Amino acid sequence: MTVAMASGILRNACRRHFYRSLCSYTQHLWRPTKQSPSIDWMTHAVSGIPQSGFRPVCSLVIPLDYVSHASTLSYKYLSTSSMNPEELAAKKPVEVASKEGEKAEESHQTDPAGKPIRRGPVTWLSLLLLILTGAGLIFYYDNEKKRHIEELNTASTAVKQGPSVGKAAIGGPFKLVNHDGRSVTDKDFLGKWTLIYFGFTHCPDICPDELQKLAAAVDKIRAAAGIGIVPVFISVDPERDTVEQVREYVKEFHPNLVGLTGNVDEIRQVARAYRVYYMKTEEEGSDYLVDHSIVMYLMDPNMEFVKFFGKNYDVDALAEGIIKEVKQHRK
Repeated sequence: MTVAMASGILRNACRRHFYRSLCSYTQHLWRPTKQSPSIDWMTHAVSGIPQSGFRPVCSLVIPLDYVSHASTLSYKYLSTSSMNPEELAAKKPVEVASKEGEKAEESHQTDPAGKPIRRGPVTWLSLLLLILTGAGLIFYYDNEKKRHIEELNTASTAVKQGPSVGKAAIGGPFKLVNHDGRSVTDKDFLGKWTLIYFGFTHCPDICPDELQKLAAAVDKIRAAAGIGIVPVFISVDPERDTVEQVREYVKEFHPNLVGLTGNVDEIRQVARAYRVYYMKTEEEGSDYLVDHSIVMYLMDPNMEFVKFFGKNYDVDALAEGIIKEVKQHRK
């Protein structure tokens, strides 16, 4: 009987000590600027527990959100009557410490509803750092792209505005016959600006159109800038374009148009010097066409190549281009 009484007194002392510790920890854990009325009521209810009669008050302690797990474990602990006082005294500090750690862990890993919060591998901080890093990389890439494009534009502009490195291998000495039957060479055109076109008198449409454009541009250049340009037509059809044929042909376009022809070897030589392509096509006896380059060559007073103008130039563009080249050459 004495042992049973001593065991009961020791159990009651352990109960009081545990509830005092539990109330102290709960008040310390819930110490906001404004304490919740429900928590305050529950704290006072727990602190007012009588020294005996554990079971009626236990129902008030269990509903607490942040100490439900700890109070359940404490009920199991205090309900154990099979332990003797020595085992109980030896086990109490270890279990109380473990309960305190469990309550602290639960307070940091549960939400207000008492549900555990699972911390995933990606936190808000790591997600923010990832977004900032991606934005930084995109910003850096855009800047580098813009800088590269600007460098390319600057380099291309510098190449266009800088001095030319050498001259194109176009032009050279030649010896032909003009539409008056007089032998002429490239030296006869020295001291004059010359615009040369290669074609043939039997051309159905392209050659007449290009020669009309050439004649109109020459007149427009003289009227606009006072620059005299000598228009020259060189035949690439030596078999049919005789001196008489060329004479009658050039009269149709401009009074100053100079017509030149020659034999097969002479025409081949001058075409090679000016990088002109020509070839017979659709030959049927004496009726055939000649496929050739559709280009006008601007030569300076030294009979050196300056620039060529293709079929895409109209009269105004051709005149403006020639005036620009002549003015730049005079500077």
